[in-house]
Amino acid sequence: MLLEFSQYPENYLWMNYSPDVSSKAYLMSICCMVNEKFRENVPAWETFKKKPDHFPFFFKCILKAALAETDGEFSLHEQTVLLLFLDHCFNSLEVDLIRSQVQQLISLPMWMGLQPARLELEFKKTPKLRKFWNLIKKNDEKMDAEAREQAYQERRFLSQLIQKFISVLKSVPLSEPVTMDKVHYCERFIELMIDLEALLPTRRWFNTILDDSHLLVHCYLSNLVHREEDGHLFSQLLDMLKFYTGFEINDQTGNALTENEMTTIHYDRITSLQRAAFAHFPELHGFALSNVAEVDTRGSLVKFFGPLSSNTLHQVASYLCLLPTLPKTEDTTFDKEFLLELLVSRHERRISQIQQLNQMPLYPTEKIIWDENIVPTECYSGEGCLALPKLNLQFLTLHDYLLRNFNLFRLESTYEIRQDIEDSVSRMKPWQSEYGGVVFGGWARMAQPIVAFTVVEVAKPNIGENWPTRVRADVTINLNVRDHIKDEWEGLRKHDVCFLVTVRPTKPYGTKFDQRRPFIEQVGLVYVRGCEIQAMLDDKGRVIEDGPEPRPNLRGESRTFRVFLDPNQYQQDMTNTIQNGAEDVYETFNIIMRRKPKENNFKAVLETIRNLMNTDCVVPAWLHDIILGYGDPSSAHYSKMPNQIATLDFNDTFLSIEHLKTSFPGHNVKVTVDDPALQIPPFRITFPVRSGKGKKRKDMDGEDEDTEEAKTLIVEPHVIPNRGPYPYNQPKRNTIQFTHTQIEAIRAGMQPGLTMVVGPPGTGKTDVAVQIISNIYHNFPEQRTLIVTHSNQALNQLFEKIMALDIDERHLLRLGHGEEELETEKDFSRYGRVNYVLARRIELLEEVKRLQKSLGVPGDASYTCETAGCFFLYQVMSRWEEYISKVKNKGNTSPDITEVSTFFPFHEYFANAPQPIFKGRSYEEDMEIAEGCFRHIKKIFTQLEEFRASELLRSGLDRSKYLLMKEAKIIAMTCTHAALKRHDLVKLGFKYDNILMEEAAQILEIETFIPLLLQNPQDGFSRLKRWIMIGDHHQLPPVIKNMAFQKYSNMEQSLFTRFVRIGVPTVDLDAQGRARASLCNLYNWRYKKLGNLPHVQLLPEFSTANAGLLYDFQLINVEDFQGVGESEPNPYFYQNLGEAEYVVALFMYMCLLGYPADKISILTTYNGQKHLIRDIINRRCRSNPLIGRPNKVTTVDRFQGQQNDYILLSLVRTRAVGHLRDVRRLVVAMSRARLGLYIFARVSLFQNCFELTPAFSQLTARPLHLHIIPTEPFPTCRKNGERPSHEVQVIKNMPQMANFVYNMYMHLIQTTHHYHQTLLQLPPAMVEENEEVQSQETEMETEEEGMPTQADILSLTDTSISHELLASQTEATPGEMEATPGRAGSSSSPEATSAVSEVTAAAAGPKAVPTEAGTQQDATSAPETK
Repeated sequence: MLLEFSQYPENYLWMNYSPDVSSKAYLMSICCMVNEKFRENVPAWETFKKKPDHFPFFFKCILKAALAETDGEFSLHEQTVLLLFLDHCFNSLEVDLIRSQVQQLISLPMWMGLQPARLELEFKKTPKLRKFWNLIKKNDEKMDAEAREQAYQERRFLSQLIQKFISVLKSVPLSEPVTMDKVHYCERFIELMIDLEALLPTRRWFNTILDDSHLLVHCYLSNLVHREEDGHLFSQLLDMLKFYTGFEINDQTGNALTENEMTTIHYDRITSLQRAAFAHFPELHGFALSNVAEVDTRGSLVKFFGPLSSNTLHQVASYLCLLPTLPKTEDTTFDKEFLLELLVSRHERRISQIQQLNQMPLYPTEKIIWDENIVPTECYSGEGCLALPKLNLQFLTLHDYLLRNFNLFRLESTYEIRQDIEDSVSRMKPWQSEYGGVVFGGWARMAQPIVAFTVVEVAKPNIGENWPTRVRADVTINLNVRDHIKDEWEGLRKHDVCFLVTVRPTKPYGTKFDQRRPFIEQVGLVYVRGCEIQAMLDDKGRVIEDGPEPRPNLRGESRTFRVFLDPNQYQQDMTNTIQNGAEDVYETFNIIMRRKPKENNFKAVLETIRNLMNTDCVVPAWLHDIILGYGDPSSAHYSKMPNQIATLDFNDTFLSIEHLKTSFPGHNVKVTVDDPALQIPPFRITFPVRSGKGKKRKDMDGEDEDTEEAKTLIVEPHVIPNRGPYPYNQPKRNTIQFTHTQIEAIRAGMQPGLTMVVGPPGTGKTDVAVQIISNIYHNFPEQRTLIVTHSNQALNQLFEKIMALDIDERHLLRLGHGEEELETEKDFSRYGRVNYVLARRIELLEEVKRLQKSLGVPGDASYTCETAGCFFLYQVMSRWEEYISKVKNKGNTSPDITEVSTFFPFHEYFANAPQPIFKGRSYEEDMEIAEGCFRHIKKIFTQLEEFRASELLRSGLDRSKYLLMKEAKIIAMTCTHAALKRHDLVKLGFKYDNILMEEAAQILEIETFIPLLLQNPQDGFSRLKRWIMIGDHHQLPPVIKNMAFQKYSNMEQSLFTRFVRIGVPTVDLDAQGRARASLCNLYNWRYKKLGNLPHVQLLPEFSTANAGLLYDFQLINVEDFQGVGESEPNPYFYQNLGEAEYVVALFMYMCLLGYPADKISILTTYNGQKHLIRDIINRRCRSNPLIGRPNKVTTVDRFQGQQNDYILLSLVRTRAVGHLRDVRRLVVAMSRARLGLYIFARVSLFQNCFELTPAFSQLTARPLHLHIIPTEPFPTCRKNGERPSHEVQVIKNMPQMANFVYNMYMHLIQTTHHYHQTLLQLPPAMVEENEEVQSQETEMETEEEGMPTQADILSLTDTSISHELLASQTEATPGEMEATPGRAGSSSSPEATSAVSEVTAAAAGPKAVPTEAGTQQDATSAPETK
């Protein structure tokens, strides 16, 4: 690890590699370094791509070494390293250099390793392959002998590797000791086989080789499988390999096989065996004449074939082309056990994958929860192999894609459940009582002892199933707890998931629990089963339904809950009890545990994924191959779509014609009107449309595409029809001047197909998203758009910007629980929209009443929407048509302008509009105004017609469903809500045409995929037309808590990132407007071409320096404090006391200068440091009006997507770089600040990290000690980069800074106290006059220098307050305001207490004296000035 970290492979190993210096040690060193890079999850192939010349030779040396005899030059442990290297190669097919070498190992020519009879059988199945095979043989004949021999070795490599593995496997004894090198080799080999089988490009040819080698049969008969401890992981991996070898896919076409097709394949195998038995083996006539269903079980096959001799079994297998033909005079060399297992395992009936899935319990049990091979602990190092699926670039079928995600999501949830169970049960302290029972010595908020448990219903199975449709039970607990905890238990809602636990402790009463020892042994945990709450029962045993009615007040403390058990799990447990005599699990439970609602939605998501696999997943044809990772990655780009739209209305996207022209560089813009006065937005643009096929043909012919016609845009300005005379009728307009890349993203989003927008920090991703939504809304008013984001915060930001554009709010709908965070008075939730419709209906009917009155029409037209519709049809329309007939242009006579106003029938109605309504300048203008007035009236009745449903539907639920289904055009939800509510949405018949995803790089694969399938297909096709994904794969990925799933299974890879990796075209936004240009340079190297918007250079806030600080960004080196750098009170709970104190001291300094505290955020890379800083802030600043609290103290990961003017960042680590080595985390950390970034770290550690070099080379170019200007006022007039006129002071360490801040603070307190005393000595009249003048001066000072106002000063120096405040501050001098590191919270570093005395002595020892600058500093050692 240290060698890899110190850039050993980049700077030495590969740079100096050549065939001349190649040796065993050299090969092993390179392989180890590559494996280590994969383990650390950092790019591994970049160095090889820079110098690719010797890679083919190197790869051939690896292949030769992998096949070497284990007792020769390479040991088995070293060959295990080589296997892991090869596995990484096969999983890196997107790298051209790797793919070129791997393709030589896996392609059709590798079938030369098949036995001749099997080869002929495969050619009969796929005749076209024979033609290719003959062509390969001809090419081989043209090769020279040496090249042909080398090619043959490569083609036979995997076949020979399998044979080598089988020989190693057979050397493992059944019970004698075995070296772990053999076990690890076997495990890594099976992992390699699984990865080859799980990728279609490798599986297509390799699956036949694997089947012909009968590897699975050898493995299942091996001794290693039967070694319970050593072979446990091997057996689990073997089951995974068996699953993929029999996967339901056609290896040649890549098409998924249906259940009927799989049944047909099974029947063909059995019948071919029966034909062979009938023709050649008289002793098997009984088998040959039986029906298939009677003989295709394992028991039947063993019954028929078991009595046969080994030679006969070999002959049967050879007739089926499974083994070479056995000469008549020879005996078989295979064991009878092997031959029998070969025939039985190949022909026995298999349960289908979907049946296996449907029979799988969704809740984890104790066997899975504490199985380290499936759910590793959080300290997984990445060294070992695991029985987990991997998410790489490609998948076999949609079923495979969903299944892998299903299993990983289930196991990630299991890991979190394990943490909750261990926490709750250990808090309850289960001990063995004197009589052998259980006694609980503690209590837990989230768990309670069970008083009684009874299964009350086991419903009959559905036809064709063997598990009950429903199992219900009653759980009784005694809630003798605090009221708020009691309320939490009573507040359990329907579908909340709980866990039932059985513990049988063996430890006597009073035994302490040790966190470092195994959990199960200490608490005696036996069983864990999941359940789902139905409801709580009342005193009479009746279910208390959720509803608007208040819940009954239950007496006593005993509460009973009705719960649903998992039917599949119940069936398995009961079968085990009946058949094996095991105890009844459901009579043993003694603890029930609940979980936090936000973390407890795993079951609903798993059910959603399982339901998807049980339906025909219909994704759009243009997306199917891309989702699986195959085909042309750009095939879904709008330029290749057959239904590309030529003319688009960009509405208010462009601010002017000049803006439009600059937005399409390299294009000729032709405007349909020549008058510059008419060349104003909005614009319709007609683009040249070329079909994908035509384009391809032109490329082949070599024709030049860049013709004049292909670069010409036809722009048509148009006028939005007048909407009415009222000011609110005017459409809202966009005010953002989009860049040309943003315009390309908007254009792509409006076209059909897949649009991917990469948005670096501050490049306006949200603005682009909102404009795309607005343009789709106006261009395709009949279509509906679904907005999906990762977080409620992002969704709310989108919604707030959507409301600022020209979108009718009745078409907006927000689903989920985040709408309450919207910073608006309007409620866009389902019921909020229902209330809006009802209120709006009343308002519109009032308008109808006013219109009726103005027209003098009797009756009650405004009674209902229906009567209003009749009124419009018979009264309003008739008058309008009559009016049009009077004023329309008649023949050759010139129209009379005055008639437009004279005959207008609605003058009285529009009397409250700005007057005069008609300008009288031209006929056309006045007619447009008249038509605008009519459009205003017509819109009233159009809306009332839409609202008619709210009169017919009486319940709020029905009305909300109607809004969701019919009324809303833009529906927003989080990805989690989509996963939870898919079933309900599909059942309602929810429809949508477009999806826009924000934060797409932060969403899990499966949670990105599910929103594509929230609707049923129409005639077997998806109606989805557009999929817009906006994100940044260079920032942090989805949060995965378990390191094994994150690293080994690659579960943190988002679908957005995978699409980028396979080469899907992206629009990369290239201009940021968030941060100073100097701050942007710290992270723009990670992006293709990231520049700055003009305002970053021009606006005063970006050009002005940070007051009191010499630099706008600085890396401050923090050495060990009292000999201690980082500390780890608990595992992975990293803290650094020196950095924490330094950060808080700088924050206090900035606040004392006058910086607003809410403009400063403190970030760190670890939770432990976050808690430490928060505790110090609470002690130093919490109730101090001169300082205040920072905007946020949080981790870098939590702060993604947010920003602030000034960021103080603590990197914590001093021994190893840790997870900041992930460049994505570095990008997030560097890009949160707008104006100032100050980083506290151990410079010697981080500057040597290869991945961080581009940023840290800039940071270390500046001084590594903090440079402050304490006498510079805030805000300053100094320009950024100018030399300051004030004195610069260099702070060398944390104690010096803490001492300086303390002196500065005390000086400020004394100054204000002196000022207050002066006021008290003045005569009353002068005080009043002086107060008046002084208040103005103080306000000015406050604005200029950030000093406290007079009210603050008076409150601080008031006799009743100042003494208390000063006393508290001076009394706290040693422990608080001085540089005294320490924490108040429970997570304090152990060094905190011992650190107090030394820093106190350092800070308070020398006498503080006033200086010319008006601050106080150390009299014995003057600070270094510059």
